Amino acid sequence: MTSTRAWFVVHPRGLLVRREGDRIELPSNEDVAALDVDPADTHELGPFEGGTAAGVALGERAIPPSFELAPLRQLYPALGEARFLMAGTATQVLDWADTHRFCGRCATPTERVAHERCMRCPKCDLLSYPRISPAVIVLVRRGDEALLARGARFPLPFYSTLAGFVEIGETLEQTIAREVREEVGVEVQGARYFGSQPWPFPHSLMLGFFAEWAGGEIHADGEEILDARWCRADDLPPIPPRLSIARHLIDAWLDDVRQGSASPPAPSPSFR
Repeated sequence: MTSTRAWFVVHPRGLLVRREGDRIELPSNEDVAALDVDPADTHELGPFEGGTAAGVALGERAIPPSFELAPLRQLYPALGEARFLMAGTATQVLDWADTHRFCGRCATPTERVAHERCMRCPKCDLLSYPRISPAVIVLVRRGDEALLARGARFPLPFYSTLAGFVEIGETLEQTIAREVREEVGVEVQGARYFGSQPWPFPHSLMLGFFAEWAGGEIHADGEEILDARWCRADDLPPIPPRLSIARHLIDAWLDDVRQGSASPPAPSPSFR
């Protein structure tokens, strides 16, 4: 272990952290050594903050008194963007390792492949890489208005952009058209790429777009979407926190409307 390694210790109920006043600290090398975790459960995550980062699975065990478990979503303000994204990487890598301990073809215990993020079956040679699920997220515009919706599974009562997973055989543009039609009943056109964000809930890559309303009246599906409405910049409902690309889409639209620009909003620097 080196003094410049950042540790992301993942428990089934959250990330292991130490709270020092308003600051959140990650476990030190000594802290991780005291946890007596299995070295085989450690995964190198790459360069980070002038050193390296590593993730390790803690499993269901007692938490040391000086530490606490915190859900990843709640840690963004305290961790900052860089540590939040690396914590998301650790969470996804460790979830993949846990769910690929056996071969999906013949059920033989798998082995980690050296120098590659891969599990290999020693019996049938099936290779299993971490799963990444592409999803589109789109802000639909109608003039100076934006279509925002209240999702049934949103953890907080805010209005956001529409999103959905890409299905087999679809282009991203087809996914946008289908998801908007299914969720709120309107047609869109002119999809324009904005930016992307890894989203570790559980293993998504969010691909952000703007699109223009092409017709139809809003009819929320009542299952995934509880309510949807056209919103103006000067009359917004509660919107998502700043950690998500949904908020970056909304902020870019707000800047565009306030500046009266006719050109598509530029991506946020965080998502270039």
